Amino acid sequence: MTKKIVLLFSFLISSYCSFSQLPDAAGIQQLRKFQDSLQLLSQEVFSGKGDDGRLQANEDFIPMLVKALKIKNSFHFTFDSLKTVSVLYPQDSAFRVFTWALERENGFYRHYGAIQMKTADGQLKLFPLFDASDFMTNTDTITDNKSWYGCLYYNLLHSRYFNQDYYTLFGWDANNPRSQKKIIEMLTFKNGLPVFGGPFFSFAEDSVKKPTQNRFIIEYKKESTATMNYNKELNMIVYDHLISETNEPGKKYTYVSDMDYEGYKWQAGKWMHVHKIFHDAIPLGKGAPIPQPLIQKNKNMSNPKSAEDYQAEGKNTPPPKKPVKKSS
Repeated sequence: MTKKIVLLFSFLISSYCSFSQLPDAAGIQQLRKFQDSLQLLSQEVFSGKGDDGRLQANEDFIPMLVKALKIKNSFHFTFDSLKTVSVLYPQDSAFRVFTWALERENGFYRHYGAIQMKTADGQLKLFPLFDASDFMTNTDTITDNKSWYGCLYYNLLHSRYFNQDYYTLFGWDANNPRSQKKIIEMLTFKNGLPVFGGPFFSFAEDSVKKPTQNRFIIEYKKESTATMNYNKELNMIVYDHLISETNEPGKKYTYVSDMDYEGYKWQAGKWMHVHKIFHDAIPLGKGAPIPQPLIQKNKNMSNPKSAEDYQAEGKNTPPPKKPVKKSS
C-alpha cells in the first residue's frame, strides 16, 4: 500500500511539474493572438503576389515569431495553426525546430528556420538558421546554424549511443524549376551549440567501398516523387534508388525511381548503408510503395508528399513511366 501511495505522489508531482511549465492564462492568450497574425503572414509568405510581397511578409513574420517565443514557456505552445511552417519536436522534447520556405518568381527557393531549446526556467533560448546552401561548393561538410543547409524538415528521429544524443533530420528542398532534393543529416549539440552533419553515413558494408559522408542528399526530376523516410516496420531508413531516365547520369534533373530501394540501418552510432532492401520477394505486409507523379500546384510546404503518403491516402493516379532495366 505504501508503495502505491509513493507512486501516486510521484505521478502527481511529475504531472504538476509538467503543467507548471505551460504558459499562464495571459501567456496563452497572447500566444493565440500571435498565432493568428503569424498564420496570415505565413500564408502570404507561401502564396503572396510577387517576390516583393512574399519577402515583405517574411520580414514581418520573423520578428513576430521571435516576440511570440519570448513569452515565458512558449516552448509548450505548439503553433499547430501554421500550416505552411514545419514545427518538429524530437522524442525527448529537448528542443523544437521551425522551418519554412520562400519561393521566388524564378522558381528557386530560400529556406528559413530556428531551433528553440527547452529551458528549465521557460525563458527563450533560440538559434536562428541561416540558409547557406546556395553558396556551398561542398555540401558534404559540417556546419553550424549560421551556415545551415536550408530545407524544410518533415521528420525528426532521436537516437542514443554511448550516452550521446543524436537527432536525424529529414528535409525536403523544392530547389529549382527542374529538380528537387531530399536530405538526411544528423544534428548534435556540442557545448550547447547545434552542429549539423558529421561522419554518420557509412558505406563500410557495401561491396564497393565509398568514403563516409557527413550528409546524404538525393536530387531528382521536379515532376517525379521519391521516398526517403524512416520505416518503422523495417526499423531503417528507406529511399528510392534513382537512375537517369535519359541515360544522362550527370544531369540530376533527369533522375527518377527505378523501383528498387536502398536504405540505412542504425548501427554503433552510425547510419550503415544497405545497398538493396528488397531482393527476390517483398515481405508480406511490407510492400514497397509505388511512386506517384508530383502535381506542383498541390504541393504542401509543411508536409512534402512521398510515395508512401500517396499510397496511404489511396490515390489511384497511375505512376510515371519508368525505364525498363535490362537484365544482365
